[in-house]
Amino acid sequence: MSTTEIPPRLRKTHPERQQEYARLAALEAAEILDTPPESSFDAITRLAAEYFRADAVLLSFADESRVWTKSYWGEPVRELPREGSIFEMVLQADGPVVVPALSADQVCGECSLMLRRLKVRSFASVPVRASARQILGTLTIFGAQPRRPMSGDELRTLESLAELAASQLELRRLRKICNRQGARPQQQSSRQVTGIWPRLPDLRRALDEHQFVLYYQPEVELATRKIVGLEALIRWRHPDRGLIPPMDFIPLAEECGMILPIGDWGLAEACRQIREWCNQEVCEGSLRICVNLSARQFAREGLADHVEELLRRSGVSSGQLGLEMTESSLIPDAPIAMEVLGSLRRLGVSLLMDDFGTGYSSLNHLHKFPFDVLKIDRSFVARMAESEQALQIVRTIVDLARVLGMSVVAEGIETAQQASMLQQLGCRYGQGYLYAKPLPAEEITRLLRCPERIVPNSVSAAAALPN
Repeated sequence: MSTTEIPPRLRKTHPERQQEYARLAALEAAEILDTPPESSFDAITRLAAEYFRADAVLLSFADESRVWTKSYWGEPVRELPREGSIFEMVLQADGPVVVPALSADQVCGECSLMLRRLKVRSFASVPVRASARQILGTLTIFGAQPRRPMSGDELRTLESLAELAASQLELRRLRKICNRQGARPQQQSSRQVTGIWPRLPDLRRALDEHQFVLYYQPEVELATRKIVGLEALIRWRHPDRGLIPPMDFIPLAEECGMILPIGDWGLAEACRQIREWCNQEVCEGSLRICVNLSARQFAREGLADHVEELLRRSGVSSGQLGLEMTESSLIPDAPIAMEVLGSLRRLGVSLLMDDFGTGYSSLNHLHKFPFDVLKIDRSFVARMAESEQALQIVRTIVDLARVLGMSVVAEGIETAQQASMLQQLGCRYGQGYLYAKPLPAEEITRLLRCPERIVPNSVSAAAALPN
C-alpha cells in the first residue's frame, strides 16, 4: 500500500477514521515496525530509566491491531494487543497520561494485560509524534511502586526524550528517501550546474597550486559577544571560477580519496594560522580554533600521532586546537573511532560533536565517546521560535550537556531572538550570521584586535564582508 492510497476499509467520511488513516500512513512512511534494534533508540530508553529511576521503560509504536516495542529497558515486552493498551489511552487523550498509583485509577483496568506483564504500580506515558503531529507511538516509564505525582519539569523532560525519538524517526525517513533517489544529493545538484566538473585531476591541481583556503567563523559568548573560538571552514579559490563552497567539491574528495590529503592540509594550515596569530599577539592561549574531520580521517589509527606532530612542528598548544566530527563519521568503525578519540583526548585536544541531534545515535555516542563540546545543529536553532518541538529538543540537549559536564555551542544563530532564547535555555556559546559570517584570516585578524575581542554589532549577516 502506498502512503497516498487509501485502503478500501478506511474509505470512510468519519473524521476519526480519516485521522487514523493519516496516522497509519505516517507510520508506514516511518518504516519503523519490525525493524532491528538501534542504539539511538536504546539510548533514549536507557536515559529515561536512569533519569526517572524507572523499573521499566518502553518505546513502542502501534499499527491497526498491535503495540510493537522498538526499544525497552528492564523487562522485555516485544508486542501486545493494541486494544485496551496504554497507547490507546494516550491516543484518546491526545497527550500525556500519568498514573502515579494504579490502585487509585480504575481506568487502568483496561490496560491490565501490559501492567500485569510488567508488574508495575505506576506509569507515565507521552506520545511520539510524526512531523505532522500524528501520534505514532509512546514512550512510557513504569514503577514497581506508587510514586508521587510527576512535576511539570519532569513531564517536559519525558516529552523531550519522546521528541528525540521522533527526530530519529524523521531522520530515518529522510535517509531512506535519499537512498531511493540516489546517494549524494548535494553532489548531484552541483554536477547539474557545473557538468562533469570538478574531477580528480582538478582537486589534485588545486592542492598542488595552493588554491584551497580556510575561512573562519567566530564562536562567541552569547552574553558578551566576546570571541572565544573559531571554526575553520575550507573554500576553493579557483582562478577562473571564483570562490567555490565545500559542498561542490568535498563529496567528490570523499569519493575519490582526496579527502585525506585535503584534510591533512586543513589541519596543518589551521596550526600555521594559530601560530601566526600568536606571533601577532592577537590569539591568546584561551582561543580555540576548530577543524572539521571526515569519516575517512577517523579510519586512520595514526591520526593522533599525525596531530601531535603538527602541534609539535607549529609550536601550538594542544588546548588551542579543537577537532569537530559529525556523528555519522564515527559509525563506520566505532572501535577505531573510540581508540582515536581517546588518543586525541590524551593529547589535550578538544573534541566537538558537530551537528548534534541529526546523526545516527546521538545519545549513545554521548555515553561512549569522550566529547568536550556539543554543537547544536542549525536546523533546530532556526525553528526554535516557531516550533515547540525544536525548542524542547534544544532545551534537552543543553540539559544533557550540563549533566554530562560538556559545553554547548549553538550553530546558525541569525536573529537576536534566537540568541536570547538560547541564553534563557542556558546555552552560553554560539556562532552564526548574527555575529559574523565565515571570513578570511585577514578579516578575522581585525576582529581579534577589537577591544576585549568583542564582536561589534555592525559585523553581521548584512555586513559587506567577503565570503
